Amino acid sequence: MSREHRAASRLAATQALYQMEVAAKGVNEILAEFETYWIGREIEGEQYKPAEIEFFRDILNGVLKDQTAIDQLIDATLADGWPLARVEAVMRAVMRAATYELRKRKDIPAKVVITEYVDVAAAFLGRDETGMINAVLDKIARELRDPVEFEPRTR
Repeated sequence: MSREHRAASRLAATQALYQMEVAAKGVNEILAEFETYWIGREIEGEQYKPAEIEFFRDILNGVLKDQTAIDQLIDATLADGWPLARVEAVMRAVMRAATYELRKRKDIPAKVVITEYVDVAAAFLGRDETGMINAVLDKIARELRDPVEFEPRTR
């Protein structure tokens, strides 16, 4: 599985989480819609890259299964006076998907998770929002992951 397929899976998962929230669609409907019509297809002249379906499903189902714990962790990390409910829906989707990976996918380096989701955020949001997401994810990663992951590499 390539880096591009993983990146496409993260983008699709973020879009699916967003769609579920704003359109009030269920997980089965979203999975069918994305796997049939979006992933790897051309829509309105825009080509969606092939994604690793199992990874896409893992992120989506993982967020839904652990959403309460994920939301509590994000809420505790956000600045006082900015509960997750007050954050824009795309930002919530990005942070939820990334937090799921940081919590449950220890096989993926934290820096990779953060970089990939900051890139997803940059496709939809401005620099300030993307910077906030980066800061929140970095703080969550440092809380959840082994400090060794954040040490500079020595030769």
